[in-house]
Amino acid sequence: MANILDEVLKYMPSDAQISEAGFEGANIVLYTKNKDFVFNANGILKTIVDNIRKRVELRPDPSLTMDTENAKSIIEGVLPEEAKVANIIFDQQRSRVIIEAEKPGLAIGKQGELLKEIKKKTLWIPIVQRTPGIRSKIIENIRYVLYENNDFRKKFLNKVGKRVYGGWTKEKRHEWVRLTMLGGGRQVGRSCVLLQTPESKVLLDCGIDPSKSLTDPEAFPYFDVPEFNLNDLDAVVISHSHLDHGSLVPYLFKMGYEGPVYMTAPTRDITALLCLDFINISQREGTNALYGSVDVKSMVKHTICLNYEEVTDITPDVRLTFYNAGHTLGSCMVHLHIGNGLHNFLYTGDMKFENSNLLAAAATRFPRLETVLIESTYGGRDDKVTSRKDSEDYLVQVVKEVVQRGGKIIMPVLGVGRSQEIMLIVEKLVREGQIPKLPVFVQGMVWDITAIHTTYPDFFNIRVKRNIFHKDQNPFLSDIFKQVGSQKEQKEVIDKKESCIIIATSGMMQGGASVEYFKQLAENKKNALILTCYQAEGTLGRRLQNGEKEINFGAGERRDIVNVNLDIHTISGFSGHASRHELMNFIRRLEPRPKKIITNHGESSKCIDLATTMHKVYKVESIAPKNLETIRLK
Repeated sequence: MANILDEVLKYMPSDAQISEAGFEGANIVLYTKNKDFVFNANGILKTIVDNIRKRVELRPDPSLTMDTENAKSIIEGVLPEEAKVANIIFDQQRSRVIIEAEKPGLAIGKQGELLKEIKKKTLWIPIVQRTPGIRSKIIENIRYVLYENNDFRKKFLNKVGKRVYGGWTKEKRHEWVRLTMLGGGRQVGRSCVLLQTPESKVLLDCGIDPSKSLTDPEAFPYFDVPEFNLNDLDAVVISHSHLDHGSLVPYLFKMGYEGPVYMTAPTRDITALLCLDFINISQREGTNALYGSVDVKSMVKHTICLNYEEVTDITPDVRLTFYNAGHTLGSCMVHLHIGNGLHNFLYTGDMKFENSNLLAAAATRFPRLETVLIESTYGGRDDKVTSRKDSEDYLVQVVKEVVQRGGKIIMPVLGVGRSQEIMLIVEKLVREGQIPKLPVFVQGMVWDITAIHTTYPDFFNIRVKRNIFHKDQNPFLSDIFKQVGSQKEQKEVIDKKESCIIIATSGMMQGGASVEYFKQLAENKKNALILTCYQAEGTLGRRLQNGEKEINFGAGERRDIVNVNLDIHTISGFSGHASRHELMNFIRRLEPRPKKIITNHGESSKCIDLATTMHKVYKVESIAPKNLETIRLK
């Protein structure tokens, strides 16, 4: 593969007039100065793809494209008004034009006919992106960063491709694959796994432990080990956007990392938002931020987004494919095909093996599979998770009781996933008349992430997509949802006499708006607190679950004691994590059946218990490694 571009060019006819050949990651891109060849090369490209098994794209040389002013006028004339085009941006270095539309399907046309017309008339390659149903500043900023850095992106992606196709730099005689647990081993938090071969080093997730203070070294992965060298890292792969999986990626760039980061587009957008919020929280609490906004920007510039089941090479001997994990918007299970068939490894990240109100269940079919690294959050034999229907029935009961006595309901949520799941459930219950129509106040961060959800409905389950695309019913746009964007608005919600539901972060009540609402509403026995996500040891949420009735806030003379009089309810059936039953069923349904199972992302006893049970039931080698342990896979 070292001379793959030369191999591709051998297929080109003498009049192809190829002006440039390069890479965009693992994709090969050719530019031609022959206008006719732009439209007549499909047969040749198919022959190349069939022979080299890599994606090859042909684009007009930038010198052929129509000037942007006339091209924009033609594009506006071709696209129907109903598509609601919000923006047209020209990527001149790559002969592409990005069209942002509220209804992308109408901008694309039947079988892509409108895009073909734009390409034929302007010689620009049109790319259609969805405009968020709710305005999202973070998406606007991310897209601006990418457009502003088009030249950088072109050079960066070409550099990635050169590494991928540069051939093996190490001897191939001694092939092996091994994992080192830098975080997440027998614990929930700071997920970080280093996969190594003689040729490659790939980091799977890179997060903090949200239950720990940033002054505690135990909050971070073990970067100070001989196996980990930032300069040797080939790629970073992020399974989803939660802080315990992706919040330290900007820190890697601050420390000098310059390589690619692979994730889905929703994960990129939400990770960037959470990282910026992470900086703001550090500043508000008077602690030094681990990184700055410039490092978040650097992460965005170096991110390569993939769709589910899109296959790409990320190093000379590692091929990556994402599969739906069912956990949060854009969450993925990471499948790595290593060493031309030497070993096939699946990292589930956080997963859910059940259709939720928002997402489809995790995928179970893979081309090849030898080892699985699976989460164990609810993997203990004593973890009893109520069914989704029972959970919804219980929520209906609590809401009715609180409304009847004139109280308010606080629902602390993870900003990503649980909050949107809860919003869909409440919207459905109101629409079906199961609970009274009452305002649902959505705190700033949750609202921002919900706006990102309206940008990527293709990641939703079939039922929600059908309602959005065919019935024009987007549940997130319901009039029951009210944005709370300032302290003044927050105080107005607290002072309201009427009953309402308040959805706010953080889910474990380790700071954020949920704690502020709790301080103000906890002493009124009319109110209720509903916990719907995992509560780690030591967090305020876990302390409340354990029955503490006096909570001290502050320190020294500034101590503020809050008496807990409101009702506290825990509803576990809305969790984005798979239950023990789901985890066992997931392994049973895997095709093909793995030869080795590794458990992580769970309290020590749960990781061990799940590994032991899987060994007994499925007769498969199963282990629960601690942090800093290295496991040889092959």
